[in-house]
Amino acid sequence: MKRAAVYARVSTTEQTPENQLQVLRAFTSARGWTVTEFVDHGISGVKDRQPALDAMLADVRRRKVDVVVCTKLDRLARSVKHLVALGEELRALGVELVVLDQAVDTTTSGGRALFGMLAVFAEFERDLIIDRVRAGLARARVQGKKLGRPQIHHVDVAQALALRAQGHSWRATARVLGVHAMAVRRAIEGLSKTPTAAA
Repeated sequence: MKRAAVYARVSTTEQTPENQLQVLRAFTSARGWTVTEFVDHGISGVKDRQPALDAMLADVRRRKVDVVVCTKLDRLARSVKHLVALGEELRALGVELVVLDQAVDTTTSGGRALFGMLAVFAEFERDLIIDRVRAGLARARVQGKKLGRPQIHHVDVAQALALRAQGHSWRATARVLGVHAMAVRRAIEGLSKTPTAAA
C-alpha cells in the first residue's frame, strides 16, 4: 500500500482548502493509499516559507512518503526554479508526483514530459504577467497618475515653519499639528528641494 502525502494551499484566510482536499481524498481513497494531509492556509505561493509544504518535504526526505499528490502545480511550487528542483528531488528519492488537474503522473514517460512542458508554460505565463504589470505602471506614469501608497499625513508647512522658527522641536511641532514628527521633517526638507526654493 502506497503512502501518499496530499498537499493543498490557499493564498488567503478567506479561501478554504476544502475544495482541493475533497478531490485529493477521493482520488487517494479510490486507489487505497494511506494518506497524510498537509495544508497551508492563507500562505501566498511566492513566500519562501510554507510550513505545511516544508513539513511534507521533511517526511519525503525521511522516506515516509511514496507519492505526493496535489491538484495543481502552482499549489505546490512557488516558481519554475522551485518546481524543477522539487521534481528533481522527488525523482532522486524515488517519490512519485501526481497533479490531478494537469494530468501529471511522473510514473510514466508521458507524465514526465508533460511535467517539463508545464514548467516552461508556467514560466512563460509569469513573464507575461510581469510584462503586463510593468506596462500598466508605465502607462499610469505617462497619464500623470500617482503610484504607491497615498500620503497619510497632511502637513501645514507654513505653520510647521512658524513653529520651528519659534524654537519648537520636531516632536513638539508635530504634536501641535497632530501628525508624526517624521512627516513634519519630510515636508520641510521636501520644500527645500523644490525648484522654487532652490532658486
